[in-house]
Amino acid sequence: MRDKILILGGTFEAAAEARRLTAAGAEVITSLAGRLADPPSLPGRVRVGGFGGTEGLQAFIRAEAITWVIDATHPFAAVISRHAQHACQAQGVPLVRLDRPPWAKHPGDRWHWADDAAMAARLTPHLGRRALLTVGAGTLGAFARAGGPFYLVRLVAPPGRLPFPHYQVVIGRGPFALADEIALMRDFRIDLLVSKASGGQATEAKIAAARTLKIPVLLLRRPAQGVAG
Repeated sequence: MRDKILILGGTFEAAAEARRLTAAGAEVITSLAGRLADPPSLPGRVRVGGFGGTEGLQAFIRAEAITWVIDATHPFAAVISRHAQHACQAQGVPLVRLDRPPWAKHPGDRWHWADDAAMAARLTPHLGRRALLTVGAGTLGAFARAGGPFYLVRLVAPPGRLPFPHYQVVIGRGPFALADEIALMRDFRIDLLVSKASGGQATEAKIAAARTLKIPVLLLRRPAQGVAG
């Protein structure tokens, strides 16, 4: 009997893993959180939406006779990772965590660190006046409460009106080319990049672009996942 694998996805790495495993003959179900208005095309089955916590995920694993779970969610998706760990332990199903390698710091990088979004929001006005904000829609609230400089907000889907006094939105989904990132920062006169320390290759070009332009980078530290992988 071939493996039936549940991939907790929504990332560049999850899509690549779904294609690899499908080509190898596995039955693959990719689960997406449902935040994307235009989810990527993926092989195998795709389900969209939450599971309803640990119990809901456990029930799905049992009902679908899942033999493996691969947690390829975003490094900052700590809640679903905890749910996956507990559900797989309860069902006796192996869990593999695909951890993105962190970005390596190079000579010329000017990195600052924040423990959370609230801290990043407080630091931002002290580090730049025109910030490229690439932290995801769910993290913008902390920056709105702090006020701050002009924000160029990059998102994967168009938002409603954002609660910033001065901002502009650009829509894009990685991977991004280095030349395009440099052009974007130059066109908008960006003097600070604010990003989650997500790692991986799909969005690393913005880090290289900041290095090229000698722009400081404010990074939000990754949360503890609590999952070995």
